[in-house]
Amino acid sequence: MNLLLWNVLKKGDTFILGGRTYRFNYGKGMTINVTPSVGPPTIPSWFSQQLPLSFDLAMDIQRFRALIDSKFQFKRPKEEILEYINDYLYVDDFAANSIYEYFVEQYKYAQIPSNKKLLIEYYTGFGGRKFVVFHTLFGRKVNDALSRAVAYIVAKQYNMNVTVSISDNGFYLSADGKIGGLEAFKQLTPENFKFILLQALDKTETLASRFRHCAGRSLMTLRRYKGESKSVGRQQVRGKILLKYVQEMDDTFPILQEAREALEDYTDIDNALKVIENVYNESMTIKTINTVIPSPFAFNLISQRYLVFLTKMIKQSLLKECIKQY
Repeated sequence: MNLLLWNVLKKGDTFILGGRTYRFNYGKGMTINVTPSVGPPTIPSWFSQQLPLSFDLAMDIQRFRALIDSKFQFKRPKEEILEYINDYLYVDDFAANSIYEYFVEQYKYAQIPSNKKLLIEYYTGFGGRKFVVFHTLFGRKVNDALSRAVAYIVAKQYNMNVTVSISDNGFYLSADGKIGGLEAFKQLTPENFKFILLQALDKTETLASRFRHCAGRSLMTLRRYKGESKSVGRQQVRGKILLKYVQEMDDTFPILQEAREALEDYTDIDNALKVIENVYNESMTIKTINTVIPSPFAFNLISQRYLVFLTKMIKQSLLKECIKQY
């Protein structure tokens, strides 16, 4: 199993591995206990070696969105907007028309998010499951930080398990009951954001894994003792026990601080803080919408939850057809 997948699993999460769906029960060392499950996974598929969108490039795309949105609001003709897209992006006529149609569908059905407008979309999926989609086109690392902080507040305040899925274009929270996504996001301020994010990260296996490496380098745990090598699983178990003891003893312990700093490899905390500051000082407004079906900008993000499961069902159907023929 991919170690990154294990680092984000919580009890009750489901994932697909080798075409089969499993439910995560618990982890011990480098071993996890799972049981077969059914239905769409709560953990999105992992894309190996896919570089995240940079924050600067994401902001340029956001500014382009704002320019196109203003042209729609001033009811500029299609020909003028297509010419502008051609000049701005240096694309051919076919690509320019595809971009235009994509934006005009979003504009007519919902709203176009931009660097000045953060759009939050409420959507009810199959079986009454609630989705709160944050149209935060800031890159995956920034969205990872934002989503963890918001999900932590929601889980703590409403005492519920929350499914989170992220991409470069945004993230969503999903649960069987009502989610106060906007209310949770508004609780984030420039003063408390880093603290809340650290509290959220402290609940993951990611910190435990990082702490094991840091503790090993500082000789708090030993890889070899009296000529015998300790397995990685045993090191992980002892590292988690030591981590819990350190957290209770001194939350500012140097090795613990080092492990937390290493978590910045996974999240872009500094640029996520800029987003919070822009919302806090009202240079970026928040707009909310309710949709019957996901808006064009949200459709791909939400559909990822079902894509792997549907692919699995299609493969099973094809296999059954082949067996019938023979």
